Formats: sequence, C-alpha cells, structure tokens
Amino acid sequence: MPASTRFECNRRIRFSDCDPAGIVFYPQYFVMFNGLVEDWVTEGLGIPYAELLGPRRIGLPTVSLQTEFRAISRMGDEVTLGLGVEHLGTRSLILALDGRCGDEVRLRTRQVIVSTSLDTHQAIALPADLCAAVERFCSRG
Repeated sequence: MPASTRFECNRRIRFSDCDPAGIVFYPQYFVMFNGLVEDWVTEGLGIPYAELLGPRRIGLPTVSLQTEFRAISRMGDEVTLGLGVEHLGTRSLILALDGRCGDEVRLRTRQVIVSTSLDTHQAIALPADLCAAVERFCSRG
C-alpha cells in the first residue's frame, strides 16, 4: 500500500505496556491500535471521533481482529503504528494495521469495524461524511 494511503503515528513503548518479561503484553497493542483509529478519524479524516460517539451517538466497534505477532517490542522502543483501508462497505470498514520498529514488522492486524447506533446497538449505515472522508483518504495514493 503506498505511503500516501497510510496514516501513521509513532508510539514509545512504556513500562505500563509491558508484562513481567519486559515485552509488550499483547492486549496493549489493541489499546494502541484503538488510539490510532481514533487519531485517524479525527486527524486523518477531519471528523472529531468524540463527536461521533458523543452528540451523534454513532459507535465504531470492532467485530473482528486477525493478528500476526512477528517480533517482540520492549520498553523504550519507538514503534510506528500504521493504518490503511482494505475495504469500505456500507456499514463497515476493513482496516490493515501494523506496528514497525524501523524496517522490522512487529505485528500485523486486520480489523473489521462496524457502524452502530449507540442507542439501539444495531448496525447502521456509515455516516455519509465519514464515507466521503474515507474515500478521499483512499484516493490520495
């Protein structure tokens, strides 16, 4: 995927991310990826994530995660978290996420996110402004 179709941020691995063995406790990566998705929506797409969940009452929960852990990360490592869009549907998005330290891939994840009403907790169509923003993001390549 071309670099222009990726959203990235750097994240230093902290003591609180690690288990007693001194490496990232794997669920912490999912917390990091959740933050990456929030930042992508807000900064990369220009739609305040807090407004989606707050006043608009639109949730973007994860319904599927497939992850491959390829190498460990330790406290102090600077990891680049990256996000690309694999598929934009009418009610869902499929994202390709990864974590890298330099050229070394530490993990890869495929995440399916669905749009839901926070009032009914039922799947709903992705908001038109979100779809348009994702399409613009994808066309940058």
